[in-house]
Amino acid sequence: MNNRISTGMMFSQSLASMMLRQKQLTTLQQQLASGQKLVTAKDDPVAAGTAVGLDRALAELERFGKNAITVANRLGLQENLLAQAGDSMGRVNDLVVQANNSSLSDDDRRAIAAELRSIHDGLLSLANSTDGSGRYLFGGSADDSAPFSKTAGGIVYNGDQTQRRVEIAPETFVADATPGSEIFMRIRTGDGTVDAHADIGNAGTVVLTDYGRASGGGWNGDAYRIVFTGADTYEVLDDGGNTVGGGTWASGEDIAHGGLRLRLEGEPAIGDAFEIGAAGHRDVFATLRSLIGTLEGDALTVAEKAARQNALQGAMRDVARASEQMIDARAAGGAQLAAIDDAASVREANAVTIEETLSGLRDLDYADALTRYQMESTALQTAQTVFARMQGMSLFDLLR
Repeated sequence: MNNRISTGMMFSQSLASMMLRQKQLTTLQQQLASGQKLVTAKDDPVAAGTAVGLDRALAELERFGKNAITVANRLGLQENLLAQAGDSMGRVNDLVVQANNSSLSDDDRRAIAAELRSIHDGLLSLANSTDGSGRYLFGGSADDSAPFSKTAGGIVYNGDQTQRRVEIAPETFVADATPGSEIFMRIRTGDGTVDAHADIGNAGTVVLTDYGRASGGGWNGDAYRIVFTGADTYEVLDDGGNTVGGGTWASGEDIAHGGLRLRLEGEPAIGDAFEIGAAGHRDVFATLRSLIGTLEGDALTVAEKAARQNALQGAMRDVARASEQMIDARAAGGAQLAAIDDAASVREANAVTIEETLSGLRDLDYADALTRYQMESTALQTAQTVFARMQGMSLFDLLR
């Protein structure tokens, strides 16, 4: 078999070699000019696909960062507002203690009531605060309108109980601001577990000074009513009005039944009654309105003064529960802010790792690229020299 080497074939091979070298040289020039190894996806399809995925991961981290900024702003505002609300509740407590001083006149107490009314309105304004972007902080997910409004019956909550969870790092979520219903409305009364109060119509001078669970325990959640049948005797009624106990009593002693106890001081009238049972819920605005009503009314008789003292002491306990609830909400918000700080460190570490990986995929090694550029330039010049010499070659030269 004869193999022919034609002049046309040698020209074609030489030309192809020069074109290949020129293409590689052009690619290296583009890489050197841009500083990138991946000028186009066809340079390395696998690396280009990986880089696109990493770009998306970086964009997601950026989105998480924006989420964190938004929720941190809202939680920071919540912290500030609840701090102000806590200061207001501290002032309320001071005013109630002052109002419970028997040396004050009714006019003095009405002046205290006026300040309490101002605190009530200020607290309502705080509860209807926005986050600066027109969204209400304490409305839950229904944050496009004011969550609290005044009605004839008092303050009502118009938001919902939804607390958003916001993703601030991969698989890391934090809670948004606490719904206002859990801060200002659903506040446990009494000591948070047990509550007790005097009947409004009591005619004696007995004051409820303390109550709670009895040391022996045994309370099953039932409520009881203590009714005085004489100056030193009483009976205990259950929820159905059935007599379930009774005994004798002296001022300053505890009355205990069913795992609960009350400490009463004063002189009862026959028929005076006190109730004790599981703590209910009352909103802070209702507590303030009740206080204001108590202080604005005149107390002329000893029975009215005892009723006022009972109301003030009950209000002090409810104010304490409201303050505790605000402190709890601040603590929960602080925990979320700490989680945001921790997530920022995670995002930063992840971003550094991804950027390093992207740099390895995309960034050009200039030393290597310049070396290859010199080699390709030399190869191209050699191919051009060979091609030029081939143009001068002919079989007729051998016949001479």
